[in-house]
Amino acid sequence: MSGTLQDLPPIVVLLIATTLEVTGDAIVRIALYRHPGITAIRVALFALGAALLFGYGSFVNLTALEFRHVVGLYIATLFVVWQVINFAFFRTAPTLPILVGGTLIVVGGLVVAFWRV
Repeated sequence: MSGTLQDLPPIVVLLIATTLEVTGDAIVRIALYRHPGITAIRVALFALGAALLFGYGSFVNLTALEFRHVVGLYIATLFVVWQVINFAFFRTAPTLPILVGGTLIVVGGLVVAFWRV
């Protein structure tokens, strides 16, 4: 075992990448809407959000994943992680329409990821 990112199972890579992406987005949103003006905390939040988003992009692109094969699983994972982070940061539970639509997203993502013709 060489211990590189390419050795990680794709679902692990996707969970880490989507967690970095969604957390970075949430922190940028907090900077935009909860800390008006040019303040040290706002600048720090923007920097942290940017670093997380950069980490997401770097992490995904350092792996051997080809998005054409895992895009469905990525979107499904992104939706689930987005809901978890949304609740953790903003204490907003998904509504029934979000749960129904999210179920369709996850099922569709699984179809795209695993249906072989």
